[in-house]
Amino acid sequence: MYFYIKALHIIFIVTWFAGMFYIVRLFIYNTEAQTKTAVEKKILTDQFTIMIRRLWLGITWPSAVLTLIFGIWMATYFQPIPQWLWIKIIFVVALYAYHLTLHSIYASEMKGVFHYSSNQLRIWNELATIFLIAIVLLVSVKNSMSWIYGIIGLLLLSGILLGAIKIYKLIRKK
Repeated sequence: MYFYIKALHIIFIVTWFAGMFYIVRLFIYNTEAQTKTAVEKKILTDQFTIMIRRLWLGITWPSAVLTLIFGIWMATYFQPIPQWLWIKIIFVVALYAYHLTLHSIYASEMKGVFHYSSNQLRIWNELATIFLIAIVLLVSVKNSMSWIYGIIGLLLLSGILLGAIKIYKLIRKK
């Protein structure tokens, strides 16, 4: 039974992350649509609103809930809970906090309120990448992972991602 639960957990993790990655892209496009002419803005905003609502409520939220259910179910098989799993749980709690920030952005955009620039949203989007890499590496290498190298690696990755966003912004301005 454990391996079926694990498979379902992984499936819903994948769909949840897919939803989180894509929703921010849609937030970016919707934000950028607000600078278009009135006709373009209306058409784009109407379409992005439909896409955002369907993705967020139809895929991302259900996947987040099912990930949590199957994750808790899997965790009950560990007695006692190993150290790596406690650290993963900390990352997962932070990931759910990130998810709730996306819900806040979702709620604002559905009301036509845009608090963030497309560049700020691009930076925010990369946080999910960092969570994904940290959690997958933690689960994959578990106890053989060097915490110092893991933290240094995440910091370097964060710097690279921020640098890539700055380069993209410069290229886009040209």
